[in-house]
Amino acid sequence: MGNVQPTIVPYEDFDATADIESIREACKGFGSDEEAIIQILANRSAAQRVEIKQAYFEKYDDELEEVLKNELTGSFEKAIMAMLDPPHVFFAKELRKAIKEVGTDEAALVEILCTATNEDILSYKEAYVQVHECDLEADIEDDTSGDVRNLLISLMQASRDEGYEVDEGLAEQDAVSLFEASEGRFGTDESTFTYILTHRNYLQLQATFKVYESLSGTDILDTIESEATGTLKDCYITLVRCIKNPQLYFARRLNAAMKGLGTEEDTLIRIIVGRSEIDLETVKDMYLEKYDVTLKDDLDSECSGDFKRLLIEILH
Repeated sequence: MGNVQPTIVPYEDFDATADIESIREACKGFGSDEEAIIQILANRSAAQRVEIKQAYFEKYDDELEEVLKNELTGSFEKAIMAMLDPPHVFFAKELRKAIKEVGTDEAALVEILCTATNEDILSYKEAYVQVHECDLEADIEDDTSGDVRNLLISLMQASRDEGYEVDEGLAEQDAVSLFEASEGRFGTDESTFTYILTHRNYLQLQATFKVYESLSGTDILDTIESEATGTLKDCYITLVRCIKNPQLYFARRLNAAMKGLGTEEDTLIRIIVGRSEIDLETVKDMYLEKYDVTLKDDLDSECSGDFKRLLIEILH
């Protein structure tokens, strides 16, 4: 959407052989040189990191992941492992983890699926089968229920219009449908909300929300806050925030991950690593605008050690 900037771009003077030798050197002897590992991996694109992995295996007949797992620990190790997977494989693993957690980590499921493009969803489904030998859609169906299941399965169809055309007539029609489904009568008609929020393009939905506001006198987010509950409410709010401004949505998620009880390292990894080649530079701008403090400063005070150094290096 629009003009967004990444923080990691392909490294111009990329030399996989030189990189694997430096990493090999960094892992030698007692303890490892984490700074060297950070400098290399946080300054290479995901595709280049995959090349590094392949080159390492070809030269040393050893899996780079296994070598680094033996050297590193904790959240730093988790973040490095995330960086060594192609993005769609990393997200497929995150989805599996979210589904398999006791009670399902619905917040992670919602964050990943409600912010994904059609192409993302298709690549997650493919990677999920390859890595886990089971079907993502079937797992989500087994693990969720009711309106939340219907919404997530609707997203899994990857049938959102991704064009930039706005049909004013349709915006009016949809706004009326949303109004009738929510405030017009007692109880919200979720299927109408779900269909519109998962099928229309982002610009179309922005136009619909404007009409909705003039019809009802309230912002669609306020309606959702008062009408929906539980995970379904989280899904709708995530979708609407993403439709309005995806980078601001991620800035909010990062802030919440640091400001709650204990820092949610997994969320920080997922967003900072996962968005680094898409729009993390723009997420940083939104963060500063919203919270009046830089993302770097908040990470600096909320995280520590090599984990902190790695995340800050990815921010550039």
